[in-house]
Amino acid sequence: MKQIILAAVSLLTVTHGAQAKEQVRLNPDRPDAYVVQKGDTLWDISSEFLVQPWYWPEIWQVNPQVENPHLIYPGDGLRLVYVDGQPQLQLQRGPRAYQLSPGVDGNRLVPQIRRETVGDAIPAIPLDVINAFLSRTRIVEPDAFEGTPYIVSGSDNHILMGAGDTIYARGEFDAPLASYGLYRPGPVYVDPVSREPLGRQALGVGEVDLLQLAPDTLPGFSVATLGVAKTAREIRLEDRLMPVEERAIDALFHPSAPAVDVDGLIVGVDEGVTQIGKLDVVLLNLGDRDGMVAGDVLAVYKRGALVRDRLAGDSVKLPDERAGEMMIFRTFEKMSLALILEADRPLAVMDLVRNP
Repeated sequence: MKQIILAAVSLLTVTHGAQAKEQVRLNPDRPDAYVVQKGDTLWDISSEFLVQPWYWPEIWQVNPQVENPHLIYPGDGLRLVYVDGQPQLQLQRGPRAYQLSPGVDGNRLVPQIRRETVGDAIPAIPLDVINAFLSRTRIVEPDAFEGTPYIVSGSDNHILMGAGDTIYARGEFDAPLASYGLYRPGPVYVDPVSREPLGRQALGVGEVDLLQLAPDTLPGFSVATLGVAKTAREIRLEDRLMPVEERAIDALFHPSAPAVDVDGLIVGVDEGVTQIGKLDVVLLNLGDRDGMVAGDVLAVYKRGALVRDRLAGDSVKLPDERAGEMMIFRTFEKMSLALILEADRPLAVMDLVRNP
């Protein structure tokens, strides 16, 4: 049965307060109602109703009597209404499938509602883009690869290897694991302002299973026979073995303005791309120590050019111009990974990152 939620509990956050309430701006082309489609994201739907999609919590209403009221599923309807002059979104649950199951006495059938799982809810942003990226990279300490075992050969002396191949690694295996991740050392990122080393990008190559460990001629070294379980790119000689990293991504985070003042830079982009656009993943010189958390939405600015004033005879810096928006989806101590959600023009490394 469809039920329009009439709760008056608003998710106004403490950090936003009344000031954030005044900043909520409705999209001039907003619909009065919207039915959630498969493949939608929270950001997409928020953009339908709001100029600033990260203010979604300011107009969202929750009915505590509905299971998982914070989650939205395909088929659900959203309706924009006004309560005391303030815009609010109300949820109308879509039709749910029913199933018949035997009763207690086994002679009758009882209708039961099939419950939705959390995994069926729409994500905040395109998780497939994030997961594809996380299968290829992580941020480690600059010296993390020192002393790690490395690939010395493939079967039949192949120098490029892939899934299903047998490969060989050499190094110190003090506490052998059943499986390892294969990584390729990437660039070391340095803060452009403070010159502090921030971390090294470790490019994920694949995963291997340890089949055999034999002694080596070098003291403390062993030669490992490995079976390639899966790959994200071709395996090369000198790729490194490290413990497999669990890459669980929280599908329940929601876009929101950060709780701290932000002043950072884009310091890198995946695979050396020079022109950054929508749904590209970038690396920031901001991390846990700067108060960044998954779900923080940040604005990207292009630096204003320095031009010559011919009348005054001096130079003048033009204002920085807002050019896009991003959302942080994973943080490290000194760096973060963010997904570009909007880009009005091509973005680039060294573009400014600020509060939205």
